[in-house]
Amino acid sequence: MDISGLIAGAGSTAWTVVFFVIALAIIVAVHEYGHYIVGRWSGIHAEVFSLGFGPVIYSRVDQRGTRWQLAALPLGGYVKFLGDKDAASAPDHQALAGLSPTEKRHTMFGAPLWARAATVAAGPVFNFILAIVVFIGMIQYTGVATDLPLVGKVNPTPYSQPSLQSGDQILALNGVKTADLTSFVQTATDLPPAASVAYHIDRDGGEMDVTGPHPFLPIVGGVMPKNAGMQAGIQTGDVILQAAGQDVTAFSQLPALVEASQGAPIALKLWRAGQVIDLTLTPNRRDIPKDDGSFETRWMIGLTGGMLFEPQTRRPGLLETGRLALDQAWFVSKSSLSGLWHVVSGQISSCNLSGPVGMAQVMGDAARLGVEEFLGMLAMLSLGVGLLNLFPIPILDGGHLMAFAYEAVTRRAPAPAVMNVLYLIGLFVVLSFMFFATFNDAICK
Repeated sequence: MDISGLIAGAGSTAWTVVFFVIALAIIVAVHEYGHYIVGRWSGIHAEVFSLGFGPVIYSRVDQRGTRWQLAALPLGGYVKFLGDKDAASAPDHQALAGLSPTEKRHTMFGAPLWARAATVAAGPVFNFILAIVVFIGMIQYTGVATDLPLVGKVNPTPYSQPSLQSGDQILALNGVKTADLTSFVQTATDLPPAASVAYHIDRDGGEMDVTGPHPFLPIVGGVMPKNAGMQAGIQTGDVILQAAGQDVTAFSQLPALVEASQGAPIALKLWRAGQVIDLTLTPNRRDIPKDDGSFETRWMIGLTGGMLFEPQTRRPGLLETGRLALDQAWFVSKSSLSGLWHVVSGQISSCNLSGPVGMAQVMGDAARLGVEEFLGMLAMLSLGVGLLNLFPIPILDGGHLMAFAYEAVTRRAPAPAVMNVLYLIGLFVVLSFMFFATFNDAICK
């Protein structure tokens, strides 16, 4: 199913909001269900499970006495446990005073410390689980490349040279042997830009030579949401023929041409399904994470390069799939935390922080690109929500866990008056952060 078909013709704000709300509803529902189910397993009774805030649109009470409700403002949700005063899980001391010891055991505040900690931690943990499950599903669906440089699908191009066919094994590029896919990629990367490359291949058991475009020809392998390429209407599979008036034969030529523009509009000539298209895009200034955790600032157009062909794939086993999904989740989490630290320390632009408007735009753009891109962005947003909730800020899950840690060390809970002040400070910090991020959405391009 192609989501982009549902929103064709749109830079539609309405559709952007719809897909953002869908993504947010999934993430919030999973987060709150983590709190609910672990609380239930731990003997803590949930009075209300709410998806959204404000006026209630629909509700029902289950056999355990929990009211499940859908509210009008879909920008969050909460679980209200027995003994909670509000959605932020502040204690209702008056209500707690009227409960018997047995009833208090079923409240958040009367449960053992381990039960409270597990219940609070479960929300972010379920967000991490959601992301990893999505990554696992995507890896299983797309597969992973085989170890050998075997041609799967050959991408359409405007070039007419005799070239590769599905099933070919590439033995050498311009006379340099390519024993496996890793050596093929390295050799192809080292090739200078050229209109034609010699491929020595094995086809149906016989070796032969063919010529074809550069393996990393200037074909668009992916379009990043909320970037210049997306805004200009570039699509996956487009082949860039010219950029800034220069002929382009390899994707590796583009970064230098973009950087040389220094943000000025760049004229592009594209080939798309047999048609030549002229368009103009304006690069954005972006801070890009590096492998060592640092960042570099470059002019970017938000395109990733593809290959002349898609390598043949195999379906990995469950253990390999799990490892790859965990690696992906770890990389996204590490990059997100590193980026936040670099913003706070002033090393990169605060425009790297997005608020609700920016996140909505990203989710809408991802939906236009297709199901896979939407799910990938959903997984990354779920990781971000999980990480944010673990920050040691009162009213967030991390703040509650810090209070539990204090209780575990001192053998007594923080004084209610102190917690009330901390809740107010936490609320101020969170609202300030949201205001700042929303302000960024308005001023950053």
